[in-house]
Amino acid sequence: MSSNSAAWYKERLAQLEVDDAPMWTAEKGEVLVTVHSVSIQPVDWKIQTYGFDQMVKQYPFILGTDVAGEVVEVGEGVSNVKKGDRVLGHCKGLGTGEPKHSAFQRFAVIDAYLASSIPDSLSFDEATVLPLGLSTAASGLYPKDKLALPYPHADSPNPQGKGKVVLVYGGSSSVGASAIQLAAASGVRVVTTCSPANFDLVKSLGAAAAFDYRTPKDDLVSSLVAAVEKEGSEFAGAFDAISEHGSVELCAQVALKAFGGSGKKYIAATLPPPQDLPEGISSEWVFAIDIALKEDAAVARAVYHDFVPAALKAHSLQAKPDPLVVGSGLENVQKGLDRQKEGVSAKKVVVTGIQG
Repeated sequence: MSSNSAAWYKERLAQLEVDDAPMWTAEKGEVLVTVHSVSIQPVDWKIQTYGFDQMVKQYPFILGTDVAGEVVEVGEGVSNVKKGDRVLGHCKGLGTGEPKHSAFQRFAVIDAYLASSIPDSLSFDEATVLPLGLSTAASGLYPKDKLALPYPHADSPNPQGKGKVVLVYGGSSSVGASAIQLAAASGVRVVTTCSPANFDLVKSLGAAAAFDYRTPKDDLVSSLVAAVEKEGSEFAGAFDAISEHGSVELCAQVALKAFGGSGKKYIAATLPPPQDLPEGISSEWVFAIDIALKEDAAVARAVYHDFVPAALKAHSLQAKPDPLVVGSGLENVQKGLDRQKEGVSAKKVVVTGIQG
């Protein structure tokens, strides 16, 4: 096994620097992966730009959450993947505070609950767009104290979801794209918002109806309510993949009006929701890592172990949004953060060739 190196975040607000890193080992319940591709998240450049001291507690640190690569070592108790498997994985370094659990390095340690094998037909660049989006979407869709949807099925939609309709706000984002696909695989009808340029994309992922998020608020609420009532018989709640610029409040209005307000009045938010929501509406900021930490990791197993490998093989789960490859090697990870900061639409910024 060759030596490790990483794109280190050495000081608060500093640019990333490539330097040597320890060669980690996989402990109980973990896998060690040789990283081929990583994708960049908004949280990566926001930490670098704004500090976010609550997320990085010690320096130097390694950022990054999403990897695709090959398993080189498995720890005790791991049975879902084996040495030599091609995998995707969600790195939980921001949760543990340990650099070994982060993505921007040649060798990364992943919780086996958050790893899935991938078919040979899927490239590492494609696979790495999925993990954090899947985990974040799952953290709002499935826990018992969130939307509590039935788990997704890889072969055909789960019949337990029949009649339910969920609103996914921001369906063309990476988290929204995962939320649409997971909900559809759960047998739940999906109504979503995005720009008209991405209507075809979200419908190809399983959305039953899509609406322009720039429509005047009252008109948009009316259209969403009508679509929800057309697509099913029960409003199952909302997943807000944007959670800013009034999106949570708009989701609340849909929840209050769909089927006369008889459905679920819960909004899973990807940022802290406003405090002054209408009476009867509840909303929480959901955290991706919770699927491996709560409910005995039942959600993580249902998604990463039971659903993702079979769904990728059957092509019922698509690696979306498409990767936007901006460079090769650890020295280009900073370029990836800069490109993501500029903004992308229906794309996921990816850096390939991490192994060099």
